[in-house]
Amino acid sequence: MFIADLHCHSSASDGLLAPAEVAARAAANGVDMLALTDHDDLGGLAKAREVAERSGVRFINGVEISIEWGGLQVHIVGLDFDMGSEALNAGLASIRSGRISRAQRMSAELEKIGIGGCFEGAMRHSENPSLISRSHFARYLVEIGVSKDVRSVFESYLVPGKPGYVTHHWATLSEAVGWILGAGGIAVVAHPGRYKFSRLEMRNLLDEFAGCGGQAIEVISGSHSQENVNQFSRLAREYRFLASCGSDFHGPEESYIDLGGTPALPSGLTPVWTAFSS
Repeated sequence: MFIADLHCHSSASDGLLAPAEVAARAAANGVDMLALTDHDDLGGLAKAREVAERSGVRFINGVEISIEWGGLQVHIVGLDFDMGSEALNAGLASIRSGRISRAQRMSAELEKIGIGGCFEGAMRHSENPSLISRSHFARYLVEIGVSKDVRSVFESYLVPGKPGYVTHHWATLSEAVGWILGAGGIAVVAHPGRYKFSRLEMRNLLDEFAGCGGQAIEVISGSHSQENVNQFSRLAREYRFLASCGSDFHGPEESYIDLGGTPALPSGLTPVWTAFSS
């Protein structure tokens, strides 16, 4: 069976393994095609590509872009783009520039409920300060015994309505899709089953995404249930989107599934890799 994993993370953003280690682990797990999709940064691509190609794995440039839509954070994955694109790199830099101020505000909110030292603690878990994220805060809170695991931290502290969550201005949907298309890539709605949208809101998102030139949707994700897979298979067919798949791997024992562990795409869908140029 052909195994593609087109959504995963390294320590270049909020993953636990270095880019080279991610690629090596994917190869060891039998992955045939890999895209490293770190948050808002392309810094891990070259090292991951080197190891992947040496191991016989086809490597695809990837990134996961943070956007704001409907008052919530949504993620758009870019695949198979030119990593030298000036517009894409400038856009990603603009997103990264706001992460430290957001982290400081998150820390201040957690301080209000008696959890101190979070900014400094989260920074110790981040190899790149400009990419500090909620995952780094979660790891610190697990480290100091506030919660048993990263997933519990998110549920209790770091999602909308919880004490450590703060709003932030990310890129717009049209900006993110425009950067990806301008770099010759394919724009993908990441893990749509994770967004707490009504059916109407999801359709509105997909309508706008398609109108901007978005071409694909993750049908298979590490966080998707079978109900999610069925739902987004139907929507992929309806919107004539290409279908993507990815583990959303962040590290051993911190992810829903391991690299390459996703099931095959349902029949009747057009895989996103059929449109790859490289």
